[in-house]
Amino acid sequence: MSENILFMTLGGSAIVHFVITAVMSLFARHRVQYLCLAWVNGIFCCTMLVSCFFSHVIAEGEPGILHPYMLIALLCACYLQSIYPLNISMPGFLQWERMWRYARPILVLMAFYIVATLMGSRIVYIYTAKDLIRNVLSSDILMRLCALGLSIYYIVNIFLLPHRMARHANVPRYLLGYCFFMGLSVVFYTCVAIFYDLTLLAIYIVLFTVLNLYLCFRTLETLALQLPRPIISEQTEAPAEESKETDQDDFNEANLHRFQRINFWMQNHREVWKDSTFGRDRLCLEVGYNRHLVLQSVRSQGFNNVHDYISSFRVAELKRLIARGEVKTLSDTLVAGFGTTQTVRACFLKVEGITLDEYLAKAQ
Repeated sequence: MSENILFMTLGGSAIVHFVITAVMSLFARHRVQYLCLAWVNGIFCCTMLVSCFFSHVIAEGEPGILHPYMLIALLCACYLQSIYPLNISMPGFLQWERMWRYARPILVLMAFYIVATLMGSRIVYIYTAKDLIRNVLSSDILMRLCALGLSIYYIVNIFLLPHRMARHANVPRYLLGYCFFMGLSVVFYTCVAIFYDLTLLAIYIVLFTVLNLYLCFRTLETLALQLPRPIISEQTEAPAEESKETDQDDFNEANLHRFQRINFWMQNHREVWKDSTFGRDRLCLEVGYNRHLVLQSVRSQGFNNVHDYISSFRVAELKRLIARGEVKTLSDTLVAGFGTTQTVRACFLKVEGITLDEYLAKAQ
């Protein structure tokens, strides 16, 4: 692999992490839980940026097995990756206290290594198992073995993150899967540190960047679910018939007029859409518009698609039935028009921002 390819890989990773840092910093101004994501990705950005200036050294170097620089990078990556998925929601001074305490083993080890280097300890280059056995009692090798053991401790913590976070009901499932694959990526880097290969190192940088980008996108998706949902106003009377001049003169007015007619039909045919087989095609047939016009109309009022529009009516009906005491358990929720309990849960969370189980518990 050439120096230019490695430089572009590091530069691309730095740009991606800079964008993640900027976005998370913006949201951290309103929610402290995103602060950890912001500053940790900022560290990753700076690390990749600095590494770009040493891409020629990395491309030409042969560090051997467990080189100190590789171990320092491994330690820092393991430490940072084992804390920032938690999105720690606490005051800044408590965050720093907790993270400082968790980083003490790394700081102590690095302090010993710096002192040993200043006292004349030399870097021992190891390329075979015999070299390791021959120099195992040297201070440099002992420090490396301690660093490797500490890295394994942090790696184990990464794999334990899904189990620990699963105790909290509000932790999204994607975060559990992310932690598992993040642990695998760190194991992969550990192998690169032992059996150094420049191509494998570039692959790790790409995987590392993609994982962090995935977490950023899923975090933004979670934020999008918390945005205000479109409000459906009550239609007391049927809108007038649509004229061709309206469609030609004002595109937005035409969409609003169609939406009002669709909305009026939905409000006055509750028993029809409470049938779980009712969907987009039947709605188009009932209101007399084709798929394109129906989709265009509901999107003009903020709905993502026709399915979300119909689901909003069913969720509202479900809330009404819960308030009246007609629905008390999850199995009873299908009367609102949903096909399965999994669909009920997914739609309710998407529309209301809380789980159906939590809503039922509060209503009782």
